[in-house]
Amino acid sequence: MFYKDLILMLLSMIILLICILISVAFLTLLERKV
Repeated sequence: MFYKDLILMLLSMIILLICILISVAFLTLLERKV
């Protein structure tokens, strides 16, 4: 159970980081277009 919780935590953290990176890239692209 402990390992499962650890893996879930790591996965959620990775997904969060990816979402942040995508939002930042999207914002920079929008700023460049304007």
